[in-house]
Amino acid sequence: MTDHLIDRLAPGWLVVQLLGTAILVTVVITAAPANALLWTVYGIGIGCWLAFIGLDQVGSRWAVPVLVVSIVVPALAVGPAPDATALVICCVLLGRLASLPEPSGRLILWLFVYCEACTLIGCLLWRRSTLEVFGSVGMVLLLTVLGLNRRQYQLRARQAEELLAQTRLAQQEQSRAAALDERARIAREMHDVLAHSLGALTVQLDVAEALLDKGDAAQASERVRRANRLAREGLTEARDAVAALRRDGVPSLSEALAQLAEAHRRDHGPVDFHVEGAPRQLPSAAAVSLVRAAREALTNAARHAPGAPVTMALAFDADHVTLTVANAVPEDAPVLEGPRGYGLTGMRERLVLVGGTLDAGGVDRWLVTATVPA
Repeated sequence: MTDHLIDRLAPGWLVVQLLGTAILVTVVITAAPANALLWTVYGIGIGCWLAFIGLDQVGSRWAVPVLVVSIVVPALAVGPAPDATALVICCVLLGRLASLPEPSGRLILWLFVYCEACTLIGCLLWRRSTLEVFGSVGMVLLLTVLGLNRRQYQLRARQAEELLAQTRLAQQEQSRAAALDERARIAREMHDVLAHSLGALTVQLDVAEALLDKGDAAQASERVRRANRLAREGLTEARDAVAALRRDGVPSLSEALAQLAEAHRRDHGPVDFHVEGAPRQLPSAAAVSLVRAAREALTNAARHAPGAPVTMALAFDADHVTLTVANAVPEDAPVLEGPRGYGLTGMRERLVLVGGTLDAGGVDRWLVTATVPA
């Protein structure tokens, strides 16, 4: 909690540097009279500390070695020093080293053992009291533990930042993948709409052309009028597809299939559509997939078996919903030239995405079976 409060008020490194500098300056100013050698040791400790601050700010690799020197030298003077000045310098600098994330744990351990040994041996050689011995050893331990605590906090903060960066990257990748999936879905939707509308339109125009070749202008004119109506309906279907993509209100699965059957019955031939089982709500993706499959199957029936009766059934089972579209293939069915398109492939891909399957085939009777999980 204290670390979080300090970091909100000022950068952690600034607080530690200023606090350490204040402590070192205070203990040196209030130090008991000592010989020139001890003052030299104090000066080395303070000088190395100030050098460390400068090197640390520029990110120099010499910052840690300089700080190590500022610890090693004052530790030798803990015993002969007339007061705790050398001990405080050693402890503060060791605590600062232990708080850095850069030094290895082995280096910190060796310096801790070294400082404890110098403190214990110095106190024993200069016949310090038992209280002074335990106090000095305890101070080295306390400052080291505080430094290690700060080090662990910084390491956890760094790991949290890295994890956050990885999470953001993963979210960006997920967003990108979702955008690509949405583009693919839109492409499938528009393909289905255009394939049905343009396919039915092509059928009417092909029939009109054949009727004109036979000299039946009246029937050809009727086919052209149907083609005109199909073009308008195709525009409406495109708008409905956009509404579905926007998840606006759309008809239920049974209603949508009934509308397709009625449109085919009006323009191409008889359709027997019935529902088996109790209708229930399906996930939107599964329902749309079945509607598109029915649309493609009816378009193929009108194109390759014009006028042939079509049977379409929607069966609700316990675990699956199955759509079947069947039509007889007349022996005199016209063979239309041109590319066959990718309707069946698109239907199969769409159904696979929602966990469904598609089977299509037959010789005298063409049967399309689409199944999705309920």
